[in-house]
Amino acid sequence: MAGSAASLGRGRSAGHYQGNPATAEKRWVRYTLLTLGLAFFALFLLLPLAAVFTEALRKGWDTYIASLIEPDAVSAIKLTLLAAVISVPLNIVFGVSAAWAITKHDFRGKQLLITLIDLPFSVSPVVAGLIYVLIFGAQGWFGPWLQEHDIKVIFAVPGIVLATVFVTFPFVARELIPLMQAQGRDEEEAATVLGASGFRTFWHVTLPNIKWGLLYGVILCNARAFGEFGAVSVVSGHIRGQTNTLPLQVEILYNEYQFAAAFAVASLLALLALVTLGLKQLVEWQATRSVVKEQA
Repeated sequence: MAGSAASLGRGRSAGHYQGNPATAEKRWVRYTLLTLGLAFFALFLLLPLAAVFTEALRKGWDTYIASLIEPDAVSAIKLTLLAAVISVPLNIVFGVSAAWAITKHDFRGKQLLITLIDLPFSVSPVVAGLIYVLIFGAQGWFGPWLQEHDIKVIFAVPGIVLATVFVTFPFVARELIPLMQAQGRDEEEAATVLGASGFRTFWHVTLPNIKWGLLYGVILCNARAFGEFGAVSVVSGHIRGQTNTLPLQVEILYNEYQFAAAFAVASLLALLALVTLGLKQLVEWQATRSVVKEQA
């Protein structure tokens, strides 16, 4: 994994500079920077996270559990999982295909494709939602045809899935492209010369080399799918028990002054974020171990 190799390189560089009297910073500078970093971490990350769980449990476990098993909350949990279960595999297929095409082949429009992959990063999610309303809404381009065939996209599950796919579009591809560019084409070309088919080359040569990067991209993609608010908010219609995902459910409960229930549902998203960070650390640790083994 390219990121792991880079981290190993950074670790050696830091040790080199700290051990050199000419380049090592003064102790008070080191501790000042460390204190500032920890203060920002505590104030802007740790404190809000602790506040979510504190407010969620302020009225006790019974209220907390009751808020999570309330029918609308259960529906929001199911819809959030459904959107992630559909959108993440689609983005895996797209991300691997795009990374393979960009890094293993030369073709016209390659730079344009790389630029377009980053489009969801530069476009506001709200704008993305409005685009889907313009295309699939009742007054949109395909609205009359969809109504004629009794197909509902906007204010229904398909629209939420489309919006989630759009905002999570780049995560897998963006993780794989630099990794596969760094690995080059030599191993794939050798396998092809020896008679391996395209799929066999990908399965036995490419995939083992990118497995940690792919897993890292999937984790990030899944985390964004769980927490997406802007685009989903536009296409969902905020229908209770039908089109509300977890972030939308939190907003509705908070606007209705049901603070304990809002923070209880929000704590689920916070827990998912913590699990994601744990998985991310595990992947990075495993990738670093594999790099060390290869170098030994």
